Amino acid sequence: MQLPLFGARPVAREDSEPGRLQDAGERTNGWERRRGRPGKGKKRQKKRIRIITAVPGGAALCQRMFTRIGCAGPPPAFRVEFYPYASLTLTIRRRDEQMLVRFSDLLQRAPMAVLEGAAAILLAKIYRRRTPRALIAPYNDYAKSHRTRQRIQTMRGGRVRPAALDAAGEHFDLNQMFDALNDKFFSGGLRKPGVGWSTRGWRRQFGSYDPGPNQILLNRRMDRPEVPAYVVEYVLYHEMLHVKHPTRKSGCSLLSHSPEFRAEEKLFPEFARARKALDRLAR
Repeated sequence: MQLPLFGARPVAREDSEPGRLQDAGERTNGWERRRGRPGKGKKRQKKRIRIITAVPGGAALCQRMFTRIGCAGPPPAFRVEFYPYASLTLTIRRRDEQMLVRFSDLLQRAPMAVLEGAAAILLAKIYRRRTPRALIAPYNDYAKSHRTRQRIQTMRGGRVRPAALDAAGEHFDLNQMFDALNDKFFSGGLRKPGVGWSTRGWRRQFGSYDPGPNQILLNRRMDRPEVPAYVVEYVLYHEMLHVKHPTRKSGCSLLSHSPEFRAEEKLFPEFARARKALDRLAR
């Protein structure tokens, strides 16, 4: 049974206007703290300097891909940049008379075929064209490689501000729950990440583990008296398994829930009952 519960499953987030593709194997929405005016008694955070650089030959690259995937009409003017996103993100949007294309600066050392595949993916989203698999395969292989995944995690560790964690909810203390689950299922050997409740309720997921800042967040909607403790324990246990079994490449895809992961998940005594309860809560 597939439920839209957990945030560690890699699914691309896409918008066509502006176009945006993000490697969601590493979560960002809900994790990056918004900068604003500091309140009383709060220290003003240092403003980070974002270094944006032009992609050498980027305009010609996008024009080639425009023609290659069969877009109609003359190609627009392109402005192509490397941008310091917090993950492996690609964006495209119209700005005045130009198409502004931004690649994550993780791609600065990528081969030309990888950049061509990235451009083809974005243009296909905007112009609703199909892309040949051979054209985008170099980008997909690059994005899913173990080396790239390690670079993403290292980069996110420095760019994503850890959320202000509050593990002690109104009804459930996640620190105590983590320690108990760690002793019971991991012999106390699982290295503890940051653990806390989300600052606001989420609609479509109940837990998320982000390996960049090394944090587990649980949906605040579950911190209620009508939610059984075993349901919260199961969601936390699921995210703890993501700590133990990191996302890895399997064939042409990324595997977040390996056979080992699934086998250990079913060791939770209330596994089936908790899944049914979460199914009801997700409606």
